[in-house]
Amino acid sequence: MIRDMIFGTAGGLGLFLYGMTLMSEGLKNVAGQKLKGILESMTKRRVVGCIVGAGLTALIQSSSAATVMVIGFINAGLLTLAQAIPVIIGTNIGTTATAWLVSISGLQAFKITTYALPSVAVGFSMQVLAKSRAIKDVGQILLGFGILFVGIGFMKDAFAGLENSEAVQQMFLKSASNPILALLAGAAITMLIQSSSAAVASIQILAASGAFGSDYSVAISISIPFILGSNIGTTITAQLAALRANVNARRAAWAHTMFNVLGAFICFWFIGLIAKGTIAFCPWKLSATTVALSIAAAHTAIKVFEAFFFLPLTGVLGRIVTFMIKEKDTLAEKPVVLEKRLLDTPVLALNQAKREIIRMAQNAKKAMVRSTKGLILNDKDRLNSVLIIEDVIDQFQYEITTYLIELSRKQLSDEVSIELPVLLHTVNDLERIGDHAVNIVELAERKIRKNISFSDYAVKEAEELFSQAFEMVDSIIAALENNDHAAARSALENEKNINRMQLEFRRSHVKRMTKNICSPVNSLIFVDMVDNIEKMGDHLASIAQAVIGGLQWDGVEPKSL
Repeated sequence: MIRDMIFGTAGGLGLFLYGMTLMSEGLKNVAGQKLKGILESMTKRRVVGCIVGAGLTALIQSSSAATVMVIGFINAGLLTLAQAIPVIIGTNIGTTATAWLVSISGLQAFKITTYALPSVAVGFSMQVLAKSRAIKDVGQILLGFGILFVGIGFMKDAFAGLENSEAVQQMFLKSASNPILALLAGAAITMLIQSSSAAVASIQILAASGAFGSDYSVAISISIPFILGSNIGTTITAQLAALRANVNARRAAWAHTMFNVLGAFICFWFIGLIAKGTIAFCPWKLSATTVALSIAAAHTAIKVFEAFFFLPLTGVLGRIVTFMIKEKDTLAEKPVVLEKRLLDTPVLALNQAKREIIRMAQNAKKAMVRSTKGLILNDKDRLNSVLIIEDVIDQFQYEITTYLIELSRKQLSDEVSIELPVLLHTVNDLERIGDHAVNIVELAERKIRKNISFSDYAVKEAEELFSQAFEMVDSIIAALENNDHAAARSALENEKNINRMQLEFRRSHVKRMTKNICSPVNSLIFVDMVDNIEKMGDHLASIAQAVIGGLQWDGVEPKSL
């Protein structure tokens, strides 16, 4: 019996999780293109955010997946921390939908074998035979739905007969008699299997099978600490997802943890009251077939109470996690790991890549400013910092390029397919600006090493040139951030001025050299510096043209410089 129980539980749980994953991915594929619209329509109203979070989780049947998606949205800059916390609270309500789904399987009117196996057959046929991507996604949903219920069926069969095993009942009753131990057990199990839905489903099936005794009111009281523990355990997934994310994403993960831990702590002292309230207000008579429904009701009641309690306090929660997770003041903003889960939603993935490209451009500006000022002022600290920033720019290039290549392997719309290669070219342009900044650093080091000074005329010309370059890079960043065509055109005007200055300053420097105002070595360093600035302008102009063209090349790819 024990062997059959272990095998049936392990196999059934595996099918349950696999079916949930299939169904979740299918639903995300079907609804993916609408997620951007949902996020854009979200206001600062907490209740709206909470409802969106609950609906999203109920849709994809996984609070962990929904929370990780929210963290990905924050990481991508699609949500602020203030918007995210109510959504995360809502995901905890939405996750109770799975418990109700499991409860349905115990009703006499709903026979698992009647619906699960045909669902598997129809879903598999749609995936194999359909040519349309949309029909394949619907087939995946049906296939996942069927496998999920087949898994529940195996778990039910594994636990069948527990009501007749006094030894097993005593074992569970003994461990469950200590609510703290039950809470810790629920947290540990959920952390291991990475799914609070599966953990709660197991508790429902155990209780319905008689593992907690024949008194179903007692079984519900015993189940509640396990549920509270599973709510704590589920936060580990969000914490893992936020390990290498940006600071706001890490704050959101901690807000999720605090909400669940504090909520469990508060409800822990009212376990008896929650159980009595659930039994008193349940419209059905408690029995082996309805105890799972009562546990689902208790789970929902807990989460709704926690939401009502914490929703007015989201501002306080935000301030606490902001205090806990402080922003580090760094020389260069390192690339944030691009959220792989968004690759299945290409529009959102592309937006995230664009945001990282903007951050890459900001680092390229730092390299440009520090290298040029370091050269004029002979500032070794500024010059050394450019080499650090250049390493960060190279990291950006690698991570963004890798992400966009992975995205290119997905099924993309025409709009995304056209924009993607232009963004790759933009990344390369920004990386080349970093290279030219390093070239200027090398010129500055030679200038310092040979104790060379620029004449007042040369310094004035250099500062005029730098001013145009700095204005140009600022315009490019504004153009990328806001799709600002006017800013992009302004950048092209700057580039014309830089090209004009390059010719003028070359001539004027030759004149100074012939008049012995500067030496040939001075001349070489000055002219090389001007040429590097001009090349930076060419790369920035390429980005400006891409923005003006709506991130399209009209069939003609700009030449690499």
